[in-house]
Amino acid sequence: MRTNFYVDGYNLYYGCLKHTPYKWLDQKALLVDHILHSQDPKAELGVIKFFTADVKAKVASQGQRAQIAQQNYHKALELLYPGKIDIIKGYYSLERANLPVFKIPPDKTDRVTVWRLEEKQTDVNIAIEAYRDVSKNLAQQLVFVTNDSDIEPSLRAIREDFGDAVSIGVIVPRRKDNHRAPTASLGKYANWVRGYILEEELKNSQLPELVPTRKKPIKRPDYW
Repeated sequence: MRTNFYVDGYNLYYGCLKHTPYKWLDQKALLVDHILHSQDPKAELGVIKFFTADVKAKVASQGQRAQIAQQNYHKALELLYPGKIDIIKGYYSLERANLPVFKIPPDKTDRVTVWRLEEKQTDVNIAIEAYRDVSKNLAQQLVFVTNDSDIEPSLRAIREDFGDAVSIGVIVPRRKDNHRAPTASLGKYANWVRGYILEEELKNSQLPELVPTRKKPIKRPDYW
């Protein structure tokens, strides 16, 4: 069964990778070798579609280093898995916003000006890519790596339009000790759900420290 993955990079980072030493993640090893093949040993990888956005250096805690580290990570994935990992980018919107101060009960008249950073286009890109892939018969199984209920309409449309012709899986990118519950609405349309990712799986799914290129090898960022 040809299987395509749709990875919400924002969800994956904040659910599993932030404040861990596992950011240099080998997505193919984690998603296919550790998770998919334990679920369905006969499944074959079509492509992993990784949805992300370029870091804005001016608001990142590591500044320009963060931007360079992200770029190197993307290059490493593409070099190691040509044709098997497709990086699809949205963008970050940074705008000034006048928002209410947190109070109980809320008081809309007490406001403060803040910078609001939002990731744009990821949910729409996931929905479009998944629907197009199944409509073109490019995959018989779609696996969504997300905990975001915003893609529920996409899963519902795929299930209504294609029925049992396609299998749907959901991997919730959260560590098992995370107290945030998986989004139940996505499971309504899935054939199977994996509600967590084990720390041991992350640890055993890391890219090589040095990824060879035709010139200087790509090195794992020191602070990762």
